[in-house]
Amino acid sequence: MYWVASFAILVAMALMLVRAVKGPTVYDRVLSVNSFGTKTVLLLGVLGFLMGRPAFLDIALLYALINFIATIAILKFFRYGDLSGMMHGDDPARREAE
Repeated sequence: MYWVASFAILVAMALMLVRAVKGPTVYDRVLSVNSFGTKTVLLLGVLGFLMGRPAFLDIALLYALINFIATIAILKFFRYGDLSGMMHGDDPARREAE
């Protein structure tokens, strides 16, 4: 039964890759890559259970955290054009010059 779940997750991952390539907007592509990362975490969990290797769950949790941080960084980059801590309207030097 777990092999069927693994196969279903792989099919869902393939569909996410298709959406990442064909996505009409950048946000659709980012969402599909984030979904692909989530499916990867699920697959690591299922395979770790099937193989009797609980260390896979630690790897899956680490990958989930990296996936979340990367998604936030990519969305911030596409929205503001950089990854700096200050937004364009929050520059104190610019406020003092005005």
